[in-house]
Amino acid sequence: MKSAERSRKKQVQLIALITAACLLGDSMLYIVLPLYWKDAGLTALYQVGILLSVNRFIRLPFNPVAAWLLQRIGLRNGIIVAVAISGVVTLGYGYVQGFWIWLVLRCLWGMSWTLLRLGAFLTIVQMTDNNKHGYHMGLYNGLFRIGSLVGMLAGALLTELISLTAAAAVFSLLAVLSMPFAIRYVPATDMEVVPKGQSVLNPLITVVGKDKFLMMTLFSGLSIAMIYQGFFTSTLSHLIDANVSVLYIWGIPIGAAVLAAMLQALRWGWEPWLAPWIGRRSDSSRHRPAVFIAVLVAAAVLFAFVPVTMPAAWWLLLLLGVQLTATLLTTLADAIAADAASHSLKTFKITLYSFMLDLGAAIGPLLGYLLDYRELYTAAAVILLLLALIWRLVPRPKPFTA
Repeated sequence: MKSAERSRKKQVQLIALITAACLLGDSMLYIVLPLYWKDAGLTALYQVGILLSVNRFIRLPFNPVAAWLLQRIGLRNGIIVAVAISGVVTLGYGYVQGFWIWLVLRCLWGMSWTLLRLGAFLTIVQMTDNNKHGYHMGLYNGLFRIGSLVGMLAGALLTELISLTAAAAVFSLLAVLSMPFAIRYVPATDMEVVPKGQSVLNPLITVVGKDKFLMMTLFSGLSIAMIYQGFFTSTLSHLIDANVSVLYIWGIPIGAAVLAAMLQALRWGWEPWLAPWIGRRSDSSRHRPAVFIAVLVAAAVLFAFVPVTMPAAWWLLLLLGVQLTATLLTTLADAIAADAASHSLKTFKITLYSFMLDLGAAIGPLLGYLLDYRELYTAAAVILLLLALIWRLVPRPKPFTA
C-alpha cells in the first residue's frame, strides 16, 4: 500500500513539474513583454495587454473541445500534445515578429494550457483515492507554480543579459525535455465525457441541476478565480500604488510594481510547501468543507479590512494574509471538485469546473477596473462570506463522512 502511494505521489509530482516546464515561457512574458515589446515587432503598448489576456478568453470555448479531444485520444496523448504545442509556442516567442502572429501564438498557448491543466486534473482524480484528493491537488498546485516563479525571474534575467530569443529557446527546450516524463508517468487512460448515446445537455439537467454540492463547487471555483486571479492579481499594483506608493527598505525606495511582484513571488515560493500541507490537513479532517468554510470566513475578514486606513507595514501584512488565503482556498476548492467528480462523469464535471475557473479569471480583471477598489474589496468580502454561509447549508456527500 505504501509503495502504491509513493508511486502515485511521484506521478503527481512529475505531472506538476511537466506543467511547470510548460508554464515557463508564458510567465516570462508578464515581465518581459511590457519592457521589450518593440523587440517582438509590436507597434503599440496596448497590444501587450491584448496578448497577455487573449489566452484566457480562448480557454473558455476551448474547454469542451479539450474534453472531447481527451475523450478521443486519452489523457497521456492529450498531455503530450499540450507539451508539444507549448514547446513550439515558447520557441516562437523568441523568433516571430508582429502582432498578428503573436496573437496566434497566444491563442495556441491558451489551448495548450487548457489541455494540459484539464488532463492533469483528470489524471489526479483518476488515480487518487478520495482521502488523498486534498494532498495530491495541493502537491500539484504548489509544484507547478514553480514554473511561474522561475519563468518570471530567470526569464527576465536571461532577456536582460542575453536576449528574448535566448530565453525563449532555453524555456522551449525545457518544455520539450519534459515530454519523455509525460510518456512514462501519465497513465494512458481513456475518459468518457458523457455516457454513449447521451447529449451534454442530459447531464447538465439531470446531474448538475439536481446536485447541490456540485453546483456549489462550480460556483465556488468561479468566485475564487474571479476574486483572486481576477480582482486581486489584476489590481494589486494599482492598489499598492494608491495606498503606499513608495516604501523605503533600508533607505532604498521600493515602488508599487516591485512590491506587487514581491508579494506574488512570496506566494509562489511558499506554495510548494503550504498547498500540500493544507490539502493533507483537509484530507484528515472529518469534513473537508468545514475547513473550506473556516478559510472562507478568514478571507472575508481580511478582504473587508483592505480598504481600511492603517500603517503601511500592517497593511502589507494584511495583503500577505490575503495571499495566504489564495493558496488555501485554491487548493481546497480543487480538492472539493475532485471529490465531487469522483463517482461518475469525471471528465464532464472536471471540464465544467475548469470552465468556471477560466470564466472567473477572465471576467475578474474586467470587473476589477469598473469599481473603485474600496467597493471591489468590500464586494469580495461579501461574496466570500456568502459562500461560507451557503456551504453550511449544502449537504455533504458520502466521501466527507467519517
